[in-house]
Amino acid sequence: MKHFASTLAVATLTATLSTAAMAEVTIKVAYDADPVSLDPHEQLSGGTLQLSHMVFDPLVRWTKDLQFAPRLAESWEQIDETTMRFKLRDGVTFHSGNALTSADVDWTFDRLKASPDFKGIFAPFTDVEVVDEVTFDLKTSEPYPLILHTATYIFPMDSQFYSGTTEDGKEKAELVKHGDSFASRNLSGTGPFTVTEREQGVKVIFDRFDGYWDSASEGNVDKIILTPIKEDPTRVAALLAGDVDFIAPVPPTDLKRVEEHDGTTLITEPGTRIITFQLNQNRVEAFKDARVRKAIDYAVNNAGIVDRIMRGFGTVGAQASPAGYLGYDESLTPRFDVEKAKALMAEAGYADGFSVTMMAPNNRYVNDDKIAQAVASMLAKINIKVDLQTMPKAQYWPTFDERAADMMMIGWHADTEDSANFHQFLTHCPDETTGNGQYNSGNYCNPEADALMAEANATTDQTKRGELLRKLEGILYADAAFIPLHWQNLAWGARDGVHAEKIVNALNFPYFGDLKVD
Repeated sequence: MKHFASTLAVATLTATLSTAAMAEVTIKVAYDADPVSLDPHEQLSGGTLQLSHMVFDPLVRWTKDLQFAPRLAESWEQIDETTMRFKLRDGVTFHSGNALTSADVDWTFDRLKASPDFKGIFAPFTDVEVVDEVTFDLKTSEPYPLILHTATYIFPMDSQFYSGTTEDGKEKAELVKHGDSFASRNLSGTGPFTVTEREQGVKVIFDRFDGYWDSASEGNVDKIILTPIKEDPTRVAALLAGDVDFIAPVPPTDLKRVEEHDGTTLITEPGTRIITFQLNQNRVEAFKDARVRKAIDYAVNNAGIVDRIMRGFGTVGAQASPAGYLGYDESLTPRFDVEKAKALMAEAGYADGFSVTMMAPNNRYVNDDKIAQAVASMLAKINIKVDLQTMPKAQYWPTFDERAADMMMIGWHADTEDSANFHQFLTHCPDETTGNGQYNSGNYCNPEADALMAEANATTDQTKRGELLRKLEGILYADAAFIPLHWQNLAWGARDGVHAEKIVNALNFPYFGDLKVD
């Protein structure tokens, strides 16, 4: 009888362990690249923000229909024209076990204001004032219409975890751009996952955080194995073969293949990320002449790129603001006229052309290397000889920050879902103090445009604000401040049973914490 009881106990234990093992849900994800750092403030990029939504949590986040949903902040109210009061959820803890308090938000805010990449977004904000452990005031220097928009970029960090020094005497809170720091290698957030293993360029393993506060979430994924697969055909083949469960992006050439394959689902959405080239006026004298910049714009066949390279999976652009944004001006149409381009080059004294260097990533945007090659070929028709170099984004961004080429590709999705953000980062006169123009590798500068942005950002009347932003877009168009190509549409692929359609969004930061898998 004892032997039978013992056997039964072992069998029961084995069955329990087996059930527990079966209950664990692991998914394999393949992106075109992995995050370059674990520091949420090191780089303002899609990879960093995707990481932040997985291992940290914002105060507020966007819904699929671009409304605001409470996250770590459960409520907020405008208490005067320059102050919004937020209340944090009770009982939220970081991965370290430390409790989330208003002091962590205050500490995070100060670090954001010091970040070269993020301080431009937070330029209108003056302070976080702690009211009590779960209440704080977010203050602006003047009335500002984008407070909640910006709050989506506040992912509170664990101030206790990041305080103090490392064994070699460096500050744990140190923010090092493209460098090795404590924050770039270690993290403690409030998000649904922790990073348990990471090998740059090879894989990142995310494990579910047992103490995650959002018990109402449908998410049932326990482990995510993220593998970067740069080559589009290889990434798609991995999904179709069942080697991975979710991929992004799906290239335009394989949309139909993923959609029609038995066992996989294609998910698409219109995109608002503008793909552009910037012309460095500090490196090339000719680029200071608006006629030369316009000639390049006229030489580039945007529609042809969308039609042939993007297979129609994009929207031809002539400005930064997409349709639906306040600054969008439908009267600004794409330029393409090679003869007009040649005439402008001759008028500017460059009929014989000149040589330039061009750099672009080869795993950041859809078909980025192919687009760069096409643009280089188009410029040859107006006697601009291009020396093109493409590289993985982990190597590209440091060279971009160095302004290492005469022409550089950059895509931009407005961080605040607002037209002013494009100008703030891409075409504003570069200013290290404010962070404005942080990604303006063309060194374009127009004080009139900057003044319009500042006025728009201090205007709460949406009709008047729209007029100001459209005038701003018109100035940039007339100046050919940059070369707009197209707005990139979004496509993801998932195996059946991975309900990714519920977690993807126009911002291209799927909320993996809410992912339900059958």
